[in-house]
Amino acid sequence: MFVNNFELTGCDGSIMAARSAMLSAMEYRTLGPTDLRISAVCLGTMTFGRQTPEAGAHAQMDLALERGVNFFDTAEIYAVPPSAETYGVTETIIGNWFTARGNRDQAILATKMAGEGPQWIRSGNNSIDRRNIVAAVEGSLRRLRTDYIDVYQLHWPNRGSYHFGQVWDYRGGRGETAGVVEELRETLQTLDELIAAGKIRHIGLSNETAWGVMRYLELSRAEGLPRMVSIQNEYNLLNRMAEPDMAEIVQRENVAFLAWSPLATGLLTGKYHAGARPAGSRWQFSGSGVQRDTPQAHRATAEYLDLARRYNLDPARLALAFVHSRPFVGATIIGATTVEQLEHDLPAFDLELEESVLNDIARIRRDFPLAY
Repeated sequence: MFVNNFELTGCDGSIMAARSAMLSAMEYRTLGPTDLRISAVCLGTMTFGRQTPEAGAHAQMDLALERGVNFFDTAEIYAVPPSAETYGVTETIIGNWFTARGNRDQAILATKMAGEGPQWIRSGNNSIDRRNIVAAVEGSLRRLRTDYIDVYQLHWPNRGSYHFGQVWDYRGGRGETAGVVEELRETLQTLDELIAAGKIRHIGLSNETAWGVMRYLELSRAEGLPRMVSIQNEYNLLNRMAEPDMAEIVQRENVAFLAWSPLATGLLTGKYHAGARPAGSRWQFSGSGVQRDTPQAHRATAEYLDLARRYNLDPARLALAFVHSRPFVGATIIGATTVEQLEHDLPAFDLELEESVLNDIARIRRDFPLAY
């Protein structure tokens, strides 16, 4: 018996029925123009190997799979906060899980290659170009212990990104347009060769602009090259830069929007209220380098926490349910430190927000259009 890519065997009738019910409750969506049916919840794994030890990471993935989550996202640069010592650790943990469970065929796996910046990746010469793409794919395949990657993404473009708190200084990227377009062409040509070799199935973007998405799509159409099927950008109650331009692009061009940091690294849960830094939390690991730790962000968060109290809603579930409800969002990427956190967050995707709640969210947004 197969249900949404999961084979249920070796169970008695009651367990079979219970698991089938859990699976049927999960919503599945088609990933852009592909034939992949992804769960509307994607398990992000950036905590694995830093905040979350390997055994805890495997337990999270086990639980996710049991609850119908078939979509997992990682990156060569993880675990986070990234460093030379933790480079590739998360992919290795996932590869060990595939080997131990023998379940690679049950997961839709997305990973990402890093762009320019970190000096400890490929000796600091890690632009997105032919040499680095090939090297990055081979490294990820080796660490993930798999023959193929379902969705291979570019973590950020060579010309820079307005994500990661860089929006205030972003001026449209660097480089002459002709040279940038040639870089994009070489990228697609290289990825086309890797698709032909069976090493990756589909390709996507991350932390990209509306202009970048459209230029990639134009090149694909004009030159018969593979098309980008997804874009993974930050989106949450405090950061809605995807609206309206990216939101219209992904809907009209059939590109799956994958929303990362729907809880703003936990800020929207209230855990960092009044300067708190819970032991083992993301902000505690990040030290002073937290771009979301601004007076404006805390004021906006206080408004959303008050809204949650007034409607008797859990703040984390409110934030997740909002992202999930947006018509342009293909999947919401959630990350957890523990199994208990994951258990707590998953019911958010069965929560339908009342119109009055959405109206109050719209009011708060007008007061805090971009909080960090």
